[in-house]
Amino acid sequence: MSTIYLHPPGLVCALGHGLPQVREALWNAAGPGGLVQTERYSPGRSLPLGEVQAALPSLDHAAPQFRVRNNAIALLALEAIRPAVEAAINRFGPSRVAVVVGTSTSGLAEGEAARALHERSGTWPTGFSYAQQELGNLADFLAAELGLTGIAHVISTACSSGAKALASGARLLNAGMADAVVAGGCDALGAFTVAGFSALESVSATRCNPMSLNRRGINLGEGAALFLMTREEAPVRLAGWGESSDAHHMSAPDPTGRGAMRAMQGALQRAGVAPGAVDYLNLHGTATPHNDIMESLAVAEVLGTGVPVSSTKPLTGHTLAAAGAVEAAFSWLTLVDNPQGRLPPHWWDGEADPALAPLRLVAPGESLGRAPRHVLSNSFAFGGSNASVLLGSS
Repeated sequence: MSTIYLHPPGLVCALGHGLPQVREALWNAAGPGGLVQTERYSPGRSLPLGEVQAALPSLDHAAPQFRVRNNAIALLALEAIRPAVEAAINRFGPSRVAVVVGTSTSGLAEGEAARALHERSGTWPTGFSYAQQELGNLADFLAAELGLTGIAHVISTACSSGAKALASGARLLNAGMADAVVAGGCDALGAFTVAGFSALESVSATRCNPMSLNRRGINLGEGAALFLMTREEAPVRLAGWGESSDAHHMSAPDPTGRGAMRAMQGALQRAGVAPGAVDYLNLHGTATPHNDIMESLAVAEVLGTGVPVSSTKPLTGHTLAAAGAVEAAFSWLTLVDNPQGRLPPHWWDGEADPALAPLRLVAPGESLGRAPRHVLSNSFAFGGSNASVLLGSS
């Protein structure tokens, strides 16, 4: 297999837009930021959500089927890496640069608004296209935006999508089917998403509290992270990845954690890295009762209880299909220009649940005292789709 490199990502989420702004907010030890209290997507019920606050680029130049918020968020992330991507297109040609991205929303919010107008007036909005809601829309948009003619597809496996997109991109490079890949994930908030998770009684009315005795569920969020992946040297390697399927339940993880263990073990084995060499783990860490007990068990079994771990979802909300890519970008930031090994803090109320394995949760301001070398990131999805990615410094 070739060595696969991850070039600096384009990143936008509730913590900000761009690597410097997000880095500062991620490591702010004064207190958690990111989330806003709003009824925007749940009238009559105020919820903390991880909304993108940055001004989004116009999509007036795009075809009507691409004019959706999800694509605008992705375009904002793309802008940061566009010069590097266009240089890769010039080197390899438009048929040799692939697009692999995770999403679950596409133009769902625009579809909601169109249906509401049709119910009121009997007419559809000008410019509305059903294609806005197709899951492949994001990959088609990015390919059209960049003038690409090669492989372009979406992975939609809920919360593992963004991580699995990175694994899929690596496979394309290793198989010689592409010379560069734009890979990552993007999801946008919408009323349907908020209502759906609320119906499952999975949404917390306050900032989520992962690994706590008092955890009450997730906060939802939106965002995007896009990487340029190549065989050409960059500061970070995609050292390994692991994927597994529980096939246990549509919305609950296997309580034994076996699928999560296989994903983590697969990433370590592919990289040839021992568990003790992992310097930090970004937890899936949703703050739901079932996920946290399963994940703590799996982490303790694979890595032990001494590795520093944290969930960054209290800062961004759960960005769903984008989460694996957004948190891989956080892992990238942890590896690059970080000589003291500052770690993303785990924000919670400090009340440990005796039913959970006693993991080493990162305190605000904590650091390794040296540059980290390997960072692991977990993403576990509905339907038992599990993915772990291991990033290494070059």
